[in-house]
Formats: sequence, C-alpha cells, structure tokens
Amino acid sequence: MEEVLMHLALVIDDYLPHSTRVGAKMFHELAVELIRQGHQVTVITPQFTNPKTFYKSCIDGVTVWYFRSGPIKDTKMYKRALNETLLSFRAWQAIKWECNEVKFDGVVYYSPSIFFGGLISKIRGKFNCRSYLVLRDFFPQWAIDYGIIKESSLVSKYFRFFEQVSYRQADKIGVMSDANLINFNKINKGRFSVEVLYNWANLQSHVVTKGKKTIRDKLSLHDRIIFFYGGNIGKAQDMANLMRLARSMQMYPKAHFLFIGQGDEVELVKHLALEWNLTNFDYFPSVSQDEFKEILASIDVGLFSLSAHHKTHNFPGKLLGYMAYSIPILGSVNDGNDLMPIINNCEAGLITLNGDDKTLFEHAVRLYNDESIRKKIGENAFTLLAEKFSVQNASDRILMSLRNDL
Repeated sequence: MEEVLMHLALVIDDYLPHSTRVGAKMFHELAVELIRQGHQVTVITPQFTNPKTFYKSCIDGVTVWYFRSGPIKDTKMYKRALNETLLSFRAWQAIKWECNEVKFDGVVYYSPSIFFGGLISKIRGKFNCRSYLVLRDFFPQWAIDYGIIKESSLVSKYFRFFEQVSYRQADKIGVMSDANLINFNKINKGRFSVEVLYNWANLQSHVVTKGKKTIRDKLSLHDRIIFFYGGNIGKAQDMANLMRLARSMQMYPKAHFLFIGQGDEVELVKHLALEWNLTNFDYFPSVSQDEFKEILASIDVGLFSLSAHHKTHNFPGKLLGYMAYSIPILGSVNDGNDLMPIINNCEAGLITLNGDDKTLFEHAVRLYNDESIRKKIGENAFTLLAEKFSVQNASDRILMSLRNDL
C-alpha cells in the first residue's frame, strides 16, 4: 500500500536560528527527517525581537511561521508566565489567515510550554486532524518537587489547568522513558493515551570546518582531556555536583572542564569557580548550533547531571549530541532513573547516583587515564543512539500515531 504523504504543523516555543536549546535542535532534526521522507512541514513558533506580528522563513527546506511574543526565556517568572499564557492567542491571531491557504494533516507539539493547548485545539478543529504531544517535562510537577511553588497554591492550580488543557488536545502523548510512563499514568490516573517516545538525534556528526580555529586552539587546550558540559545550567541539573568533580580533578594536570550554556545556576557556577580557585575550568554563555557542533567534535568526555530531587526521569537531550559524536558519557542521576541502566548496561557511559561523589570521581579518573576506554565507550554510545534514539525511529512512531495505524 502506497504511503500517504502529509502536511504537518510542528509547534514549539523555541526554534532555530535564534535558539541554542536542545529542544529546538531536536524539533528541527525531526522536521528535516520528515521532509526527507517526502512530507511537507510548517513549524509554528514565537519570535521575540522582530516587530512584525507574523513573518515566514525557510531553514534547511523547513517552512517556519514566526509570530510575535513577549519574552518567555531568561526573564522574570511573572513575565514568563504572562507571555506563555498568551502564546496560543498570539499564535492564532498571527496565523489564522495563513491557515485558510493551507491544509494540515496532523500537528505535533512540544512541551514545555504547557500553553499551546488553545492553539492546537484551533488547528485540530479547523483541519479535523490528529495531534501528537512530545512531552519532555512534567511541569508544574517538577517545580512543586523543588519547592518553587506549593502544591495547594493558586499558582499551582493555574498551571495545572493549562497542563490538562494541553494534554486533552493530544491523540497521543509521548514521554521520554519507561519510568516517566509509569509516573505519568499514576499522576493522571490513566486518562490519556500515552507511550514512550525517546529523545532523538541525527546520526550524522558534524564535519569540522577546515582551517577554522577549534576550541582547543582558542583556549590552548591541545594536550588536555576536555570534560565538557553543554546545555541548561539550572537547579534541575544540580551544577554544584559537577563543580565538585572539577575541584576533585585538579590533581590531574591535563584534565580541563568546559561548561557552555545558560540558566539560573550560572552565577553559582561562576561563584564556585572563584571560591575554589579552579584553574582547570572555563565557562562560556550559549553559542550557536553550528559552533556547538564544532565544540562537540573537539572534546573527550560528555558530562551531565540530574538533581537528586528529581521525581521524574529525564533523558537529557544533550546526551544524544554526545552519542552522535561517539563521546563517552559521564554523569549522575536521581534515584530510580532508568537512564542509568540503559547507559551502563550498553557500556555507553559511566553513570552513578547523584550524591555519590566518590564513584563519580573514580569514573572520571578512569576516563582520564585511558584513551582506549574513552574510544570504546564512545563507540558503544553511537551504537546505542543508532539502535534506540535515532530521529528516524522517532518520526516513524509519531507518523504511525498521526495516521492512526496503531
């Protein structure tokens, strides 16, 4: 039977070329893969600097519809909440006339943000199409777990309302791990159709630009073993965990720690580096996706950390970037996170529980001392990516749901 090609709307609150976040990269890779398969893709996303209410662009063959929004990243919490609440309204006001000129056969939306339920409802109603929610973050649950907001507060009830609106618009919801599937069904009492949709990445690693200075050139790190962290630097990551590791590794003269990213623990990272007088450490703000790829091609070990306070079980998207470049993974997770057995059992990295500083340090020393172990673990990481976390696997699962072929 001949495959029916579709025109799909992809909705996300953060996209290229303005974003450096993993979610934006993943959604772009999904869009490019869908186009490779012959489908048509239109990404609908906010922009925060152009005064136009609406404009179009094209990136790697992907049509992008930008609508104007107030800032929702790296801003005060009340401003973010207000602007996110208005996302669906602003989006529909900007694109509704364009929707008279196209026909969408399905819609895929990404959370966070939890505030796209209204927009998805409009698109589904107009085109009578199915929808798929890529759910990467249980908000407001994680904020409640961290004590940022109280479970019984009006703020919590407000966010819960929009969370449920978002969930109700999905014909299928994809969470990122088996443990998250269990937790989601427990929290929501089995009210929604949900499955595991792992994070994904393109299997093709970046080719370094000839003649261009690498990060090793810029920082004079040619003979160093670079332990790299790239991504969100926030409470959910417990960055002090990795800073303690950097401090412990100062006795190894060729070990160097490089952090690149943004978030609410950047100042903590800078403070600890000064307080502990770390001479083996550099921090830089976020860089473009292309520059990030150049950096990945130059490092030795990929770092990550998840706070012990996590009750959900994230699979950080940054790990897939490490895997695509055959970089060994070193990190720690919250108790019960099924990421640890997946990585450790495949010997694709060395993962321990957050708080076990001794074992994390021992793992770091092992990777520091033995290049052959780094190479072998990195190769295993790429193999795991190809088998379980490829963008083609993700697109196939999403398309199956949108076609209702289950």
